[in-house]
Amino acid sequence: MKVAIYGQYYQNSTEPIIKDIFQFFKSNNVEMVIEETFLKMLYEKELIKKEYKTFSSSTSLDSSFEMLISIGGDGTILRAATLVRNSGVPILGINAGRLGFLATVQKEKIDSFLQFVIDKKYTTSERTLLSLTCEPQNDAIAELNFAMNEVTVSRKDTTSMITVETYLNNEYLNSYWADGLIISTPTGSTGYSLSCGGPILTPNVASLVITPIAPHNLTARPLVIPDDTEIKLRVSGREDQYLISLDSRISSVKNESVLTIKKTDYKIKMVEIPGETFLKTLRNKLLWGEDKRN
Repeated sequence: MKVAIYGQYYQNSTEPIIKDIFQFFKSNNVEMVIEETFLKMLYEKELIKKEYKTFSSSTSLDSSFEMLISIGGDGTILRAATLVRNSGVPILGINAGRLGFLATVQKEKIDSFLQFVIDKKYTTSERTLLSLTCEPQNDAIAELNFAMNEVTVSRKDTTSMITVETYLNNEYLNSYWADGLIISTPTGSTGYSLSCGGPILTPNVASLVITPIAPHNLTARPLVIPDDTEIKLRVSGREDQYLISLDSRISSVKNESVLTIKKTDYKIKMVEIPGETFLKTLRNKLLWGEDKRN
C-alpha cells in the first residue's frame, strides 16, 4: 500500500500526531510519499531523519496511491484538494486543529482509525467543486480556478457596500447590495456561509447555496439552487476593485468584470471511517443535544 502525506504547518500539538502516523504506517509496511515542503519542515524540526520519496503537485499523484493523508484542520484539506485535483486520490483528514467538519479523524483515535485504512474498511464521499472563470481573464484566478468550499466576492479597501448583479442560467435573479456574496457547495455550507446565516446541506445534496454577506436589502435571504446552475456575477462599487476568494485563495478583480461559476466535471473524494458520519460530526461540532433540557 502507498499513501501520500501532506501538512501545512508544524505546531507542538501536531508532533505526537505526526509521530503516531509515521510509526503506524512504518510498522504496517505502508509506503509513504511526503509532500515536498512538508517533508522539509519535518527535517528542520528533526522529527524524522529517514529519506522519503516526495511529491509536489497533482501530476505526481496517480491510481497507485491508496489515499492522501492530510494532517491539520479543514484549511489543510482545502489546500490538499489543490494537490489532488482530478487525480481521483481520496483524502483522509487527521484533525490537528479545532472546529472542523472535514478532518474527521481525531488524534486520540489515530491507530484504530488508520487500521480501517489498512483493512480497507472505509468508504468515500464525493464532494462537488466549483469552477470560476473571469472576463476579462484574471491570471491569478486562471491558475487555480476551483473551490471546494465556496467562491466569495467581497468589498476591498472600503467600508462601502458593493452591488452584486446575479444571474442564474442567464436569467436575472437580484442585485445584492451587501458586503459580499457567497456561492457555497454542500461541503462549504458548514463554513463561511453558515456563519452568515446560510443553511446546512448534507454532502450528497445536489445543490448550491447563495448567501449574501450583511445585505442592506433585508429581504435578501440565502437561496438553495440546483448544482447544475450556471451563475454569473457582475460586481460594482465605489472602489475600482473588489476581492474574490476561492476557499482561502484571494485575488483582486476589476469592477464590472463578469464572473461565471459552475460545478466542475470532477469531484474530490473524502475518506469516511465507519462510525464517523456527517450527522455525528454535526452533533459533536455544533453541540447539538448538549442542552440539559434534552
